[in-house]
Amino acid sequence: MSSMTNYEDRNSCPIFGDGAACVMMEATTEEVGLIDGYYRVDGKGYQPLHMAAGGSAKMPSHESVDAREHFVYQEGRAVYKHAVLDMTSAVKTIAERNNLSGDDITWLVPHQANINIEVSVAKRVGIDEKHVMVNIDHMANTSGGTLPLCLWEYEPQLRKGDKIVFTAFGAGFTWGASYMIWGYDGAGEAAKEPAQFYKEGLMTREEWKKLRPNA
Repeated sequence: MSSMTNYEDRNSCPIFGDGAACVMMEATTEEVGLIDGYYRVDGKGYQPLHMAAGGSAKMPSHESVDAREHFVYQEGRAVYKHAVLDMTSAVKTIAERNNLSGDDITWLVPHQANINIEVSVAKRVGIDEKHVMVNIDHMANTSGGTLPLCLWEYEPQLRKGDKIVFTAFGAGFTWGASYMIWGYDGAGEAAKEPAQFYKEGLMTREEWKKLRPNA
């Protein structure tokens, strides 16, 4: 995100961070894995959250660079409102389609844009904050990296059969949610590949080192 962050815009530059991760999946005959997805887009949301140049609508040029049009532009209040409403709607849709209550969902994994957005969505769908994955407090908003990075950090706490709902919101506007049943016990796997971070408060440093002896 640092390459497209305007460091003269104090409203947006403090919230972004650089990070990347991916999730590898494989076929299985077990009743686990990605179960359902709900995805939406509305082009009316272009103005509050966009980058003016650099894509097919306005190709890069000397003029666009001079005009500083290759940075993320965000209208915070409008984005906040739509993010809360749309992610809430997406999670509720997934829950209803799969007969899930708030108590059935082991973990909610929301896009890490703003801690207040995450808390608001959790409350509206009836999920306790203790069951919401959070890493924005020490990784900032890493855009598309936020959800897999959450899984990576929380892996030691994941158990086979955990019901996980992901939700995200971004430029466009685009938003959606996915439902996954976790396929393995995370503590054993996490111990094989020591992570660089541990989540303060969710486990002690001693517990973290036991899971990741080479860290």
